[in-house]
Amino acid sequence: MHDSHDHVRSGRASAGPEGVLSAMTTIETPAGDVLDDLDWWTRPPAERDALFARLRARRDRTFVTERGVNGDRRGCGFWALTRYDEVREVGRRPNDFCSGEGINIFDEPEWLRRYRGSIIAMDDPEHARMRRIVSRGFTPRALERLHDDVVRTAQEVIGSVAGRGECDFVTDVAALLPLRIVGDLMGIPRSQERFIFDQTNILMGASDPEFVADQTPRGVATAVLAACEALVELLRELAELRIAEPRDDLITKLVAARDEENLTPQELAAFFILLVGAGNETTRNAIAHALVALTHFPEQRELWRSDVDRYTRPLVEEVLRWSSPVLHMRRTVTRDGVRLGDQEFAKGEKVVVWYRSANQDEEYFADPTAFDITRAANPHLAFGGPGPHFCLGANLARLELSVVLREMFSVLPDIHAVGEPEILRSNFLNGIKHLRVEFTPVHRDGLAG
Repeated sequence: MHDSHDHVRSGRASAGPEGVLSAMTTIETPAGDVLDDLDWWTRPPAERDALFARLRARRDRTFVTERGVNGDRRGCGFWALTRYDEVREVGRRPNDFCSGEGINIFDEPEWLRRYRGSIIAMDDPEHARMRRIVSRGFTPRALERLHDDVVRTAQEVIGSVAGRGECDFVTDVAALLPLRIVGDLMGIPRSQERFIFDQTNILMGASDPEFVADQTPRGVATAVLAACEALVELLRELAELRIAEPRDDLITKLVAARDEENLTPQELAAFFILLVGAGNETTRNAIAHALVALTHFPEQRELWRSDVDRYTRPLVEEVLRWSSPVLHMRRTVTRDGVRLGDQEFAKGEKVVVWYRSANQDEEYFADPTAFDITRAANPHLAFGGPGPHFCLGANLARLELSVVLREMFSVLPDIHAVGEPEILRSNFLNGIKHLRVEFTPVHRDGLAG
């Protein structure tokens, strides 16, 4: 852990009321610098949470130096927003803090934003148009119809490992379930499942040498570009097929709906990369973290199982808060003079909202690092909080989580994690790459083994 002493980087500071530094203060702390140090994010979660607690306790905001995939300094740096109220407020003010300049800390080239951003890296009016179209597949009625499919898929995936007695929970269950649900929803052949799995691992795990061996900037960019282009080509072909021969699937709803505005094949491909990339990864990580939590907090596990109907919903919400699958989003200041609290920003400055920290803000969550399904209120920001970029797939993720936990523990009641999870090298996703689990093997009709 770096030294946590703070240093004033600029001479522009002046004392305000009660000695608080004024809006023009620029603070840089070596402790805060690790927020963009990818190796640090593979350290135990308690270290991350302790740092965020210190940053929340500060009166001033922290300015952080940017680092590349190899730890070298690059970019102009960013302001780290760690308190619940300021994270929520930024989400409500897209005209002041925009997404169209990129949602990752580093400045993405245009080609990467075109492939990987889709609606989460757009501003109005383009954002409103895209969201209006893609929301067709995520209405309450559409999700209600999807419920039985999610149950069948969960039973299928869990049944495939039930006879083994052990497995890698991430690759065999947590990653496969949301990928298969999204693939079936869109109408993508199961024969493409492994291909999509491999490409999305590259896209979302590009900063981890397990998925991209060449961790030079050129090596990462080359791997990401190849994965994007491969997925785009697949979706272009499927979109053109659905335009020619519509079916009852999400691709048809998005590119071939009658008397409605549709996505172009290119837009569909970008949305698909978002859906199976960010959407799949966040759900798979929430499922994996759920099993870690239910292993390490056995009293909460027993409480949930004592009344599954009563506690499943609060269990799901606590999993989302406690794990915070998406760690941050970056926003860019749109004009000079934008204010947040007593701080004034200049056009082009970056602010990074840390959902992990906001979801542990002591002002809103008592004993925030504890896993507690009895919280009276749980207004977490795991889906990005209020505003136009609130996660479109939030209710689908909740459905998948609740179904898989119910089905898994009904079939494998003693399933538990063994050892510590293997953490993804990333400060964007709170990812688990591998998690060994054990359970009593089950052999019966409808279950593999």
